Amino acid sequence: MTAQCTEPGGVTELLHAWNEGDVEALSNLMPMVFAELRRMARLRFASERSGHTLQPTAIVNEVYLRLANQKAPHLVNRDHFLAYSGKMMRWILVDHARRHRSEKRGGEQPTICLNDDLDVEQAAAPLVDIIALDEALNRLEALEPRQSRVVELRYFAGLTIEETAELTGVSLSSVKDDWRLAKIWLYRTLTGT
Repeated sequence: MTAQCTEPGGVTELLHAWNEGDVEALSNLMPMVFAELRRMARLRFASERSGHTLQPTAIVNEVYLRLANQKAPHLVNRDHFLAYSGKMMRWILVDHARRHRSEKRGGEQPTICLNDDLDVEQAAAPLVDIIALDEALNRLEALEPRQSRVVELRYFAGLTIEETAELTGVSLSSVKDDWRLAKIWLYRTLTGT
């Protein structure tokens, strides 16, 4: 199978091949999803501090390298792959922020703007530390795993409400409720209000 594989099942077929040990399948898959991964990375950078040393293409490349250097996770379709890649982008950004923080030794903290999807209808969205966001998401996962999963899928993977509902196997109204409640909880946790 080659990178020119464009039929609807192409991504799914390549994921199955990769799951079965075909190391070339991941290389063939990446060109098919590169634009979507880059869009996801650009969405994350829209809320990052200015002057960030990583760029969207570098994030996508790092996702590829991490995928290539691990055992293939069981991903059954494009949405699963994008969701997993979104989670990897979160890990990459948090790892980068931790390195940046340790280099600064208490200096400027890596921040993101708590707006766009996580704005909780605030006029002036505050800056929050991406590491604090990661820690808050980990706490939310312990309290409300489904809400945390919805945040990962919506905010980090850039999936729509409909795609999130399909991937999690819950109703649209449940995803909307989880999304709304998670945003409120995260906002309050991150801002101390």
